[in-house]
Amino acid sequence: MLMTGAQYIESLRKLKTRVYMFGEKVDNWIDHPIIRPSINSVKMTYDLALDPECADLMTAKSNITGEIINRFNHLHQSTDDLRKKVKMQRLLGQKTASCFQRCVGMDAFNAEYSTTYEIDKKYGTEYHKRFEKYLKYVQDNDLTVDGAMTDPKGDRAKSPSQQEDPDLFVRIVEKREDGIVVRGAKAHQTGSINSHEHLVMPTISLTESDKAYAVSFAVPSDVDGLFMIYGRQSCDTRKMEEGADIDLGNKQYGGQEALVVFDDVFVPWERVFMCEEWDFAGMLVERFAGYHRQSYGGCKVGVGDVIIGAAALAADYNGANKASHIKDKLIEMTHLNETLYCCGIACSAEGYPTEAGNYQIDMLLANVCKQNVTRFPYEIVRLAEDIAGGLMVTMPSEKDFKSNLKVGRNGETIGDVCNKYFKGSPVTSTENRMRILRFIENVALGTAAVGYRTESLHGAGSPQAQRIMIARQGNIEGKKELAKKIAGIK
Repeated sequence: MLMTGAQYIESLRKLKTRVYMFGEKVDNWIDHPIIRPSINSVKMTYDLALDPECADLMTAKSNITGEIINRFNHLHQSTDDLRKKVKMQRLLGQKTASCFQRCVGMDAFNAEYSTTYEIDKKYGTEYHKRFEKYLKYVQDNDLTVDGAMTDPKGDRAKSPSQQEDPDLFVRIVEKREDGIVVRGAKAHQTGSINSHEHLVMPTISLTESDKAYAVSFAVPSDVDGLFMIYGRQSCDTRKMEEGADIDLGNKQYGGQEALVVFDDVFVPWERVFMCEEWDFAGMLVERFAGYHRQSYGGCKVGVGDVIIGAAALAADYNGANKASHIKDKLIEMTHLNETLYCCGIACSAEGYPTEAGNYQIDMLLANVCKQNVTRFPYEIVRLAEDIAGGLMVTMPSEKDFKSNLKVGRNGETIGDVCNKYFKGSPVTSTENRMRILRFIENVALGTAAVGYRTESLHGAGSPQAQRIMIARQGNIEGKKELAKKIAGIK
């Protein structure tokens, strides 16, 4: 059954999720001005699923139940499903200009489904059946699930079992007749606070000495022992200013990250999907990473569409829209953005079925997609800042523009002065010019950066992570043979 956006908000109120921010417990985190914009972004994924014009992209027929479900809870059944996933993400990026936070769970579902099937095939376990039952529960209740992979990692030169503090990777601390007890934390967790559930996975390939860290499981976000510490973002406290509006840039939507701590959390066996099968940790990580790197060919492109539009508006409002170099910069931004989209569609079109039956993207092209995302958004933002001009980061506050304090010799107020001297082209008002500049500032430097610029670099793995996969998938030896054959080398 599909939830409405309003029902999603109310479902969060029923949870007893423990959230901390600025050193204090946040009781009503759902209505907190810093957190609420990120919840609104998730809400959009529910509202669009019920929009007839968007239903083809936003929903799918479950292969488990045969019912229509939100595509974020779907197991890809074809290359068409993979393409629609990317198109859906672009649409949501266009609607929110931010991170809508459900992609991680969707990508985790598909990685878990195929990996648990192969674990069972080797070891005769029942993880796949457990996971399918769990996913049916998620689909039936239209839940938002945080896919939790990234551990704090501590000393990167050491494996999980070699760390001075063993809790720097999530691990099994006790195996009981009725389940397991886990301890540790997951960092940089996108949308974790806004999720009903957490689906936890290992973060790296493991050896037998690290088998306690080879664990995958699902728990409710308000399970005993789980709490979250909200991540700080640039300019975040602007949202707490009285009457804040123009200064926020993107007032309605935002991204969210948090540290999720598992303080001896009990997990019943029916929600455990990997327990010490260390030799499959790498498979799960690589499959999840591949899906998630595909995702960036959609979501970042949608946000990019809005940034390009904002830069074009800034040019209009500055009176510079007819300059040839401005037109050329907008063309370059569009070229870079569509190149990202091409990669997302390409790795989807080249997808193939796994042994479990769901579809996997082309790994090489997915990693090429994400490698481009670590670069192109920075250039897109740079060009947007170039077109916007320096006023984007030097303009007075919204309160100055609205101030009635008299300062001029003829009785002009601070507001009069600001509106006079920051007026641009006569095609628009000073206020509209300020709004678009603040929006670009927000995307480039502020709270939206978590959903675009910096997140483009580190989300789904840092640039080096993709380069390692490109090296593995690039088939250099095969390419050598092609060259030898044509060159006549025996």
